[in-house]
Amino acid sequence: MTDAAEAVGQPYEIDLDGIMRKIPHRYPFLLIDKVVDVRVGESAVGIKNVTITEPYFQGHFPRRPVMPGVLIVESMAQTAGVLVGATLGPKAEGKLVYFMTIDSARFRAPVVPGDQLRIEVKLLRSRMSVFKFDGKAFVDGRMVAEATYSAMIMDD
Repeated sequence: MTDAAEAVGQPYEIDLDGIMRKIPHRYPFLLIDKVVDVRVGESAVGIKNVTITEPYFQGHFPRRPVMPGVLIVESMAQTAGVLVGATLGPKAEGKLVYFMTIDSARFRAPVVPGDQLRIEVKLLRSRMSVFKFDGKAFVDGRMVAEATYSAMIMDD
């Protein structure tokens, strides 16, 4: 991320260190590797490189590893959390973003080791401390999941 890009409203990228400054998630529950095309107050794209070493693959499912759908939705939420942090700037420090609703979640294809998940999140609206998002997840340009969800930002 460059302060100059952020200051003039140009899209920018947030690396893993930047993500960990914006949201509290850590391994093994940090489900995004970077956030690209951040457009403050509008949208962001999260990237998750899915590897066989993910702890959930030990049990989901041992002979046919599939990323759990709820974790795909969580990766959408984490991308949205980074967008909220980028949008609010210093006002977001010391805050957590909590799910309030998950609506219209649909899972269209399995996500397996070796896939790169591209999570596209759009901010639909915000009112005070409540934010509503539309999220879509893609692998190789094919939509694998989508959901509309809302979250509230609160003190840690």
